[in-house]
Amino acid sequence: MANSDDPLTSYRERLTCNFPQLGQVFPDCMAEAAQRLTPQGIEAYLAGASLVCMIGRGFEPVLVYLEEMPRVAAQLGEGSLELVSQTVWKMSRTPNGKAILPFLQTIAEAARRLGSLELLERYIGLILELMTRTTGSIHGFHTTIPSPGLPEMLDQMPQLLRHLSVKGLGNWMDYGIRNYGKHPERQKEYFSLQSADSRAVLQRERHGTLFADQERQLDLYLKALWDLKEHLVPYSEGWDDPRKPQPYCDDLGIRIPDVYDDRNGVRGIDRYRATLAHLAAHKRWSGHTVADNFSPFQRLAIELFEDSRVEQLALRLYPGLHPLWLALHPKPGEDDCDPTQESCIRHRLILLSRAILDPGHGYRNPDLLAFVERFRGLLAQGESSTQEMVELGLAFIARTRRQQDQMARVYFHDTEVDYRDDNRHLWQFIEEGDEEETAPNRRPQRRAEELQGLPPRHYPEWDYRSQTYRPDWVSLYESLHPSGDAAIIDRLLAKHAALAKRLKRILDLLKPQHQVRVRYQEDGSELDLDIAIRSLIDFRCGFTPDPRINMSHRPDDRDIAVMLLLDLSESLNETPAGASQTILELSQEAVALLGWSVDRLGDEFAIAGFSSNTRHEVRYQHIKGYGESWDDRVKGRLAALEARWSTRMGAALRHAAHYLEARPAEKKLLLILTDGRPSDIDVEDERLLIEDARQAVREIKQQGIYPYCINLDAGADDYVRDIFGKQYSVIDRVERLPERLPQLFLVLTG
Repeated sequence: MANSDDPLTSYRERLTCNFPQLGQVFPDCMAEAAQRLTPQGIEAYLAGASLVCMIGRGFEPVLVYLEEMPRVAAQLGEGSLELVSQTVWKMSRTPNGKAILPFLQTIAEAARRLGSLELLERYIGLILELMTRTTGSIHGFHTTIPSPGLPEMLDQMPQLLRHLSVKGLGNWMDYGIRNYGKHPERQKEYFSLQSADSRAVLQRERHGTLFADQERQLDLYLKALWDLKEHLVPYSEGWDDPRKPQPYCDDLGIRIPDVYDDRNGVRGIDRYRATLAHLAAHKRWSGHTVADNFSPFQRLAIELFEDSRVEQLALRLYPGLHPLWLALHPKPGEDDCDPTQESCIRHRLILLSRAILDPGHGYRNPDLLAFVERFRGLLAQGESSTQEMVELGLAFIARTRRQQDQMARVYFHDTEVDYRDDNRHLWQFIEEGDEEETAPNRRPQRRAEELQGLPPRHYPEWDYRSQTYRPDWVSLYESLHPSGDAAIIDRLLAKHAALAKRLKRILDLLKPQHQVRVRYQEDGSELDLDIAIRSLIDFRCGFTPDPRINMSHRPDDRDIAVMLLLDLSESLNETPAGASQTILELSQEAVALLGWSVDRLGDEFAIAGFSSNTRHEVRYQHIKGYGESWDDRVKGRLAALEARWSTRMGAALRHAAHYLEARPAEKKLLLILTDGRPSDIDVEDERLLIEDARQAVREIKQQGIYPYCINLDAGADDYVRDIFGKQYSVIDRVERLPERLPQLFLVLTG
């Protein structure tokens, strides 16, 4: 008899996979997993392996997942476990099943070369994009023919990643898709590196120094020269973004580009060293300061003086850095910017930075020369401090300020020092203002406490004009909604007692009354004769019989999982004509009645709300989880609902579907309650987010989820049909929402 306290037995029971070969390899795989993964990671590991087993592709994909993923998770983070298993599941639901095994066989090498979970997500996004763009369909993953070049490309992937960055790989793939998307045989030749133009494009995109090839050298460089042991995390510059990513450091490590080209006679490896030396100098000598009382121009000046200070201190230790930094630092002309035509603030600051670094700068401006001397005088007395650089930066802006600095047109040419970081580590924000809103790459660090430490989840966005996805375009932050007074919701339910009484009569009719059989059980109330005979035949033929020969009975429950997604944009604060309550207050009443109704039925039910503030910040707040009952905690969150910002619907739909798809229910319903069209402040084309939401709805349907929209906008017919087809209702009289929402739910699930 197996020892129930044996961890291996417990792990094996949680792996829902019954291949006979599993018994030989499972102990060794779990021994490695126990060394590399946390308890939560082991749960995700076993869940991922169970999912891979369910795809019906035999034992080998399961074996590869079990063998490779502990190392991948230890290197990139345990989020890679679910990412890879979900990717395999998506591939299994398409005709591209033959590509699953080569995908899993190359995932460990891809993880080693890419070096970060962010780049692995982009890499997987490219693979999924190839699947959709080379099968005659661009909508979702359900297609009729497999991608001809995908297995061939995955076979070549170790070689491709040895020569290309993620950006280069994307460019190489895009060329093959655009030119051979309708020629299956030529696709195979291209993606297997057999055609001449495939090799030519590979050579064209093969440039620069890849971080993956130099990671060990750079680790040793930091340790030997700076006595730093930092986790180096690469990022890609190959995706269009209004704000170009820059190196930076935070509590999780140092972020640097995944590839550096040679520039100005400086090799790529030396550009990495220049960047790391600058960041290491910040870590050794920089302090922190509160940013709230400084203008953007003042912060720019403070950052520049602090960059220059830590570099001068580093040069005292390692003078050999000077020619390296000098070669990479731009040298603009003193008269390059015309102050009558554009703002020259960045130009003046970069002149100052160059003058501090280069004694032979040749500039003549008296203010510039005076501040260079003041800077050098401070450092002549010792190491100086970040606070002294704050005072120097403020004085420089006060002395050199011009009215033209406020012009909308800003001079940018030769004003970027790309080996320097974005200085996010210098600043502490007490309250958020307009200036911080324009710095999206700073938000995750600043709001880590507010967002409960969860990293952003990145989603693509559909561009209807090019008929392609913008990969990792939207950053979605999820958190648990703050709580309020649960008694408010109880009072709302009491207010609608008569309606609740009518609903109760309907609910009693919907409750299940029958029993259903549950087959394939090792333990059960009676023998399942068909399975028992089949197992006996297997046994007599020398095969391992299936031990699941019993069956049991359970009540014929409503096997439904529901997600209610609430639009919490600013417009919910409006009061409709003829009503005495805001749309938000009416929504709270309606959701309270719906929650009470679903709780009586016993269906799996979750509630979440969303709003957005540009693509860099979509807020997704959990109000009720599937595992939570309808209690005071949930009521308290519902009572505290606030409405603000905009309605970027596509990413919220995809994220809600991510949770709903994981539910084991037979039927899955996604209800969307909104009062207007998808929109956001960073999007001028009003069709763009409508088309993205429409594409998200298509993806959701292909996941086996039924989306349904309840819209409170009287003019919604102009756009809601484009998004949801016939699966919507418009409630013209918003004051009837508390009555209509539960009734609609009962109709949809009855």
